[in-house]
Amino acid sequence: MIASRDNSNSTTTDATDISKPWDKDNQAWWDWYVSLAENDVTEGALITPEPLPNVAIPSDDEVISELAEPYHLTNDEINFFSTNGFIKLKKVFSPGAVLKLRAELINLLKKEFDVDPDKGAYNRFLSLEMIWPKNPLLRAYVLSPRLGQISANLLKVPAVRLYHDNVLAKQSGCGRTPWHFDDHHFPLDTNDVVTAWAPAQPIPLEMGPLSFAYPLDVHKIVNAVTFEKTGTGYDRGVSEVFSRNQVAVNETPFELGEVSFHHNLNFHTASRNYTSRSRIALANTYYKDGARVMNAPTMVSGDWQKFMPNVKPGDVAISPLNPICWPINDKS
Repeated sequence: MIASRDNSNSTTTDATDISKPWDKDNQAWWDWYVSLAENDVTEGALITPEPLPNVAIPSDDEVISELAEPYHLTNDEINFFSTNGFIKLKKVFSPGAVLKLRAELINLLKKEFDVDPDKGAYNRFLSLEMIWPKNPLLRAYVLSPRLGQISANLLKVPAVRLYHDNVLAKQSGCGRTPWHFDDHHFPLDTNDVVTAWAPAQPIPLEMGPLSFAYPLDVHKIVNAVTFEKTGTGYDRGVSEVFSRNQVAVNETPFELGEVSFHHNLNFHTASRNYTSRSRIALANTYYKDGARVMNAPTMVSGDWQKFMPNVKPGDVAISPLNPICWPINDKS
């Protein structure tokens, strides 16, 4: 959530010093993270979304086969991403593959948090990371050649590796996600980083879809906004700068099977989930093969060594948990 890799625009204080590594678990990181967002005083009544469609659910082998097929990107789509730092692509997953993914993610969330994400208003943002190594079905979605190919093509790089997977569940009533970009979430020395954000259900506006500021270089106009470890000042400051400069924001629903891809310098946010259904997504982050870990990762990078075991600051970012996802004929 830092506005620049060179955050030298203000004097560092205890409220702004992020140099120490994160010393708690993943869920604690997310609880802290969403506390930095400004929210309306009144939450409002929950809205019942449309029922999920009744479609045939594919087998595991059918999902693996589907996600190994290429996805055709046009030059216009690649250029749109290069200019704006995001793109939303329809029919990346079939409806059956999406609902199969949702059922699996709900089972994982129930097991980890002992709650049914779709029962009641829990007002919490739940997260699970690094699921793919022990879950063959999630492995098919996370290491998908289709997502790897799209990511490499959008970044215009020959090969991409996986940084990590992230199961994200914004429960009923959960408030906003603060304005941020992912630059310092990922302690990598490259800007060739993209996150594929795959909703596990349709996302109407009332559910709080991911929203993107554009064009890509609008991140430069918030460099002077100082990040603070507590409070909502950073979120509010970014919002005010964007408003004064009339920055365009894409806030549109997600269809079933639609997946967004956002660059690590793209500023994005999401509104409160006003519905009675959890907004569940699988977010996979991919980066250019050959990147290194930054010399001084910060607390905003969370437990990054969990994603790259035995890799030290300054090392090439390669571990058994960072396989090449595209091209598929390369060795990791």
